[in-house]
Amino acid sequence: MKRLTQRADFLAAADGVKISAEAFLLQMRKRDDDGPARVGYTVSKKVGTAVERNRVRRRLREVVRLVGTDRTRAGHDYVLIGRRAALSLPFASLRRDFENALRRVHERRGSGTRP
Repeated sequence: MKRLTQRADFLAAADGVKISAEAFLLQMRKRDDDGPARVGYTVSKKVGTAVERNRVRRRLREVVRLVGTDRTRAGHDYVLIGRRAALSLPFASLRRDFENALRRVHERRGSGTRP
């Protein structure tokens, strides 16, 4: 799975479907190609210190690594916006929330427009 690095890709995903979970917000958009799924991560300074933000990012990356390869779809971009709850939420709950968010985001996609 590839990583999103360009700001324009993050902004494009922000216009797509959004699903809120306790520890993160998942944004998804369908691209015009059938390349591999791409994932981006962002955690604002509101979440905490650099150490806390990096811990949230690492936890989200691990969840995507464990779950994402089976559940993500080619030709889609995903952005996870971390929240402070990701620091204290048990990892099993975080994983379950991500699986549910992926399922819901693909159900809501419908015509590819924002719900």
